[in-house]
Amino acid sequence: MELLQGLNPAALVFFGLATLVVASAAGVALSKNILYAGFSLLGTLGGIAGLYLYLGADFLGIAQLIIYVGGILVLILFAILLTNKIGEVNISNASVSLPVGGGVSALILITLAYIATQTDWQETEAVALPTTARLGDAFLREYLLPFELASVILLMALVGAMVIARRAAKDTARPTETGYERLV
Repeated sequence: MELLQGLNPAALVFFGLATLVVASAAGVALSKNILYAGFSLLGTLGGIAGLYLYLGADFLGIAQLIIYVGGILVLILFAILLTNKIGEVNISNASVSLPVGGGVSALILITLAYIATQTDWQETEAVALPTTARLGDAFLREYLLPFELASVILLMALVGAMVIARRAAKDTARPTETGYERLV
């Protein structure tokens, strides 16, 4: 009963985000359809970003949304959608050892729940300070040279990838009497 008395709106938000992450991760692991597993991954990564934002790590939360949800997850979903019907390959997530994994997971869950309820947790008051201002200041003062070197190296990699892709595109075209014909 003590646990229910300590629930305030902030705790409800935390437990809601934690439930979203765990339920979505279970959807990723247990889904028989790889497309549904990819969409469940969206809930997992979005929930983790919400937890970062809730805990005051605003830079990590926004980076999680931009990099993982906005970039990598969209790339994974496009790859799933574009390669789903190639060669009529059956793409699925077969849960072979579901009973054994479920038993081990239940044992771990019971152990973690026992530890969480028996631990005397210390409560501290968190001060919400934005972290992005300090990071931006550090990037433009102490770490300016490494920051600029990294940006130049990434730009060189991008230009190199474009040159290699253009060269590969030219190599696949062959001259004909009327112009170039594309080899596919």
